[in-house]
Amino acid sequence: MSRRVRVILFAAAALVLVVASVSFVGWKLVDNADKAVPQTDLFGSASASATPPAGVPASPAPEPGADIKGPLNILLVGIDSRENIKTWQPHADTVMIMHVAKDLKSAYLTSLPRDLVVRVPAFKKANFPGETTKLTHAMSYGARVPGTSIPKVEQGFELLARTVSDYTGIKRFDAGGILTFNGIKDLVDALGGIDLYVDQKVTSIHRNTKGGALSRVGGTPQTYKVGKQVINGWQALDYSRQRYIAGSDYARQRHNRQLVKAIMAKLFSRDLVTNPANLDKVVNALGKTLTFDGRGHRLVDFAFALKNLQPENVTLVGLPGNGVYSGGSYRGEALGPIRKAYFAALKSDTLDEFVAANPKLVNKK
Repeated sequence: MSRRVRVILFAAAALVLVVASVSFVGWKLVDNADKAVPQTDLFGSASASATPPAGVPASPAPEPGADIKGPLNILLVGIDSRENIKTWQPHADTVMIMHVAKDLKSAYLTSLPRDLVVRVPAFKKANFPGETTKLTHAMSYGARVPGTSIPKVEQGFELLARTVSDYTGIKRFDAGGILTFNGIKDLVDALGGIDLYVDQKVTSIHRNTKGGALSRVGGTPQTYKVGKQVINGWQALDYSRQRYIAGSDYARQRHNRQLVKAIMAKLFSRDLVTNPANLDKVVNALGKTLTFDGRGHRLVDFAFALKNLQPENVTLVGLPGNGVYSGGSYRGEALGPIRKAYFAALKSDTLDEFVAANPKLVNKK
């Protein structure tokens, strides 16, 4: 599989926070966000709203999302889809789970390794018999449509969601989103760049200092030095892809989560929420990269339900793991035993207590 895009990550934050931000600047932009983002059935439950509302009234009663209650679990998946190649089989290169606490004011974000060895269940829609393989393959196997070479990404998400549910014990996700490559760069650039704390030196194997492809034009590799930096769209995407570094894919996952939180912070910045023109650019960019399923609720509903979820109240958690080998050959990754306790705490909405007892799992920066 090509390594062109290993991660589609930070627009995931927008799933729960872009629209929360727009709710601060008026109903018109909330309505625009609701219309810009494709909303469809990703879980195979036919629960997604099929038809957008005609418009959001000036003085709604009750407020949209008033019936959304916590705790919530949201599945965010980034795929390496190539929109220009209709037969390209999508893989899940980023899998994140956001748990929002019962009061809807705090959340926890963690990742599952793309190469996590899991049991992918049988899936009749794709004539898939079931197999123990890497998590990333659940998307591509599920996306297969018998009788055609054109994959169906939404169908792939459905099998991936079932696989993640089986692995974590999370019986039902309250919402989900798919993020693709196109639009990510524009999203970060629409934000005017983001402030990121780089926690380890990272030298790109893909881009030079001007953003050109090292494989084609050469030049000096782009280097991200330790410390706070302002990065633009292509740099954010490039940084998110690097996994041949100290800590390998687990470091990449951590950097993904940090980028998500950096975007959250920018989304809630005063400059953005007081500038409707800039915010409209963000909404338009989001519409090019995100597909959403609110399980019967629209994006506008989540915007208002999560309006009190602030970036500083989102905790990033890294679950440790290691490589799995058979006969000297690499099979994939396995998370350590503590993942069972983490997901048990998630299901009981007691992650505050779990994290207090396991502070080393928290990504401080």
